[in-house]
Formats: sequence, C-alpha cells, structure tokens
Amino acid sequence: MDEKLIERFLKYIKIDTQSDENSQTCPSTEKQLVLAKLLVEELKSLGLSDVSLDENGYVMATLPSNIDRDVPVIGFISHMDTSPDMSGENVNPQIIKNYDGGDIIINKEKNLVLSPKLFPEMKEFIGHTLITTDGNTLLGADDKAGIAAIISAIEYFVKNPQVKHGTIKIAFTPDEEIGRGVDKFDVTKFGAQFAYTIDGSGPGELEYENFNAAKATVKIQGRNVHPGYAKNKMLNAILIAMEFNSLLPVNERPEYTQDYEGFYHLIKFDGSVENATLIYIIREHDRTKFEHKKKFIEKAGEFIKEKYGKDVLSIEVVDQYYNMREKVEPVFHIVEIAKKAMELVGVQPKVVPIRGGTDGSKLSYMGLPCPNIFAGGMNFHGKFEYVSVETMEKAKDVIIKIIELYAQE
Repeated sequence: MDEKLIERFLKYIKIDTQSDENSQTCPSTEKQLVLAKLLVEELKSLGLSDVSLDENGYVMATLPSNIDRDVPVIGFISHMDTSPDMSGENVNPQIIKNYDGGDIIINKEKNLVLSPKLFPEMKEFIGHTLITTDGNTLLGADDKAGIAAIISAIEYFVKNPQVKHGTIKIAFTPDEEIGRGVDKFDVTKFGAQFAYTIDGSGPGELEYENFNAAKATVKIQGRNVHPGYAKNKMLNAILIAMEFNSLLPVNERPEYTQDYEGFYHLIKFDGSVENATLIYIIREHDRTKFEHKKKFIEKAGEFIKEKYGKDVLSIEVVDQYYNMREKVEPVFHIVEIAKKAMELVGVQPKVVPIRGGTDGSKLSYMGLPCPNIFAGGMNFHGKFEYVSVETMEKAKDVIIKIIELYAQE
C-alpha cells in the first residue's frame, strides 16, 4: 500500500477549501489558497519547473521531457475546492482497513451508518482500505483524491529518471464545484496539447461526454392583500410558483432519470405571498433536446404570464457549459490511450456519460480536449462520502501508464 499517497490525501483533506457560489472573487474563498500554496511548495520540493500560483488561484507546474524526440505534451488536472453543499471544515477521517462488506457506523451519536443496503456499490470494495467521514462534514475526496494521485504519479517519474516520458503539465484549479473552475484558466500558458481531469468516481470510470447545462431563474411577483379582503385582489406568489413547477414534466426530474436522460432540477425556492424565486438547473446530453428543454421552461413561463399578467413572472435562462464529446471525438485516440492504460494496470474501463459537469467540458471548448478519469471517491458532496485507497492507487497507476504510452508513440 502506498503510504505516501495516503499521507498526502489526509493532509489535503484537513485543509478547508469549500468554495462559495455567492462570492464574485476568484478564487471564491481565500482558504483555497492555503492548499494552493502548500501544493506549490510540494511541487517545488519534487524539482518540477515553471511552478506557479497566479492571482486567480491556479497552480501550474511542468515535468520536463527526458527523451530526445517530440511526443505530445499532455496534462493532468484536478480541483482544490470542495462543494458548498456541506462543510469541509474540521474533517475527521476514519480509516477502515480490510473492509468486510458490512455496515460502517460513521457516527454512533447521530446513528449514521454507511451501508451497502443504501449504497450497494460498497460491495465492490470488500478487502479494501476505506477512508470515511465522521458524519459531520464531507470528506473531500472530490477532488483531493485526484490531486494526491497526480502528485504521487509525478513523484514516481522524479524518483525513477530512467523511465522515459514526454513533457508533462499539471494544474490544480479553484472553484470547480461552483461551475467556475476554469473560467480564468490560461490554456496557452498551460501549454498542453491534450489533458485529463482526474475527477471521476469508481474504478475504471472514463468519461468524454457530459451534460449540456443551463440555469433558469424564475421570479414571481405576487400581490399581498389582507386575507380577509383578498377576493379578486390577492396574487399568492407561493402558489403561482407551485403552479409553475407543476407545469414541468414530473418524469424529467433527477430522481426519475439515468444514463443519457436529462432533467429539470429545482435546486432552490424562496417565497412569500408577495414574491417568490425558483432556481432550476437544466441538463441534457443531446444538444437538440437541450434546446427543447430551455424552450419548454420558457413556454411554461409564458403560460403563467398569460393567465396572471405579464408582470407576474420573469424568467432568465443562462447556458453554463456544453457536452465535450463534440471536441473530444476528433482526437479520440486520447480516450483510447486512457482505456489501454487502464487495461494494462488491471482496471476494466467503464466508459460512461457524466451525469453532471466537469472542468474538462469547458477546457475542451477552450481548445484543450480533456476527458475525465476516476480518482476513487464515492458519494460526493455529503457526509457519506468515502474513498478506497486501492482505487486511488489505481488512479495513480493509470496516470503513470498514460504518460508511458504517450512516450512510446
């Protein structure tokens, strides 16, 4: 077992790097820079060149080539922030060695149990060493497992200079969890032809297509009148908001969809009789269906305005990111190399669509084709998050093998 990998991971998750979607700065929280500065020092200690931390919180570094011919310059990227969905402060990890396949009590006082009855994929990790939360925070495997795997892979080449490799670029980004992870990423400075984000979940996960994504903000303006004298006068914004939501197809909610099926997801509701706000995220793999979903939600708004008056409702739909498949398919060998690397280290590739977003999506549209590879974390963004140490090690091995395969081209 790679004790140094475990040590790195545990060190990183102790640093609170939660991002903040309400902040307008980059990075959105200063505390992300604490980890960024630590990573800079670690990369320098490994002897990497061009180690930098810019004003926006992006860490970059280079492992120079040790071969005398041209091979593609490739990059590996993970994000430093953790999700706003749950606290990442005072993470208290628990280590379960030789997991037996049963329930894991993560917090006795709160009666919190990590159970394969609810999370059947836990059975895949029988015999593994698992790291869990204590039920009070998330763990931070998303994506500090990816960071640990990348740095441990780079350390392998530093300690084994006889192993041939081309020029390798690495980067660690802020604010991925709030959808701004590469908004200020300097692709030209990074200097890679292709890259891989190490930000996936279970072993073998390999993704080169993701949702098209939009955010819809619906605002309802009601009319509050004393209920005793409200007849033909009151407009209850809460009820109108509920009516608007009822116009969207029930079977296109996240809890009823899978694989390539898209959805409307109501993520926030604030309301009173006077006014109400609903915020949705819209997701769809197919671009045509994506455009249809956006038009449909706007039509629902038009129906409400026709019924109650044009000033009652306003709706804003903003695109967030697009399916990277369009940009990866022309250079599909980068996916094939990742698949081959997995097979060579004993991992069965599982090519699946991302039911979410990834920094790789925006990077692909910025000119850096960028599939996503597993890092080992499970149950992201909550108190039931855990990681398999053995899967983190396999992620490291896959990175090493990808580098070796490019050097052989």
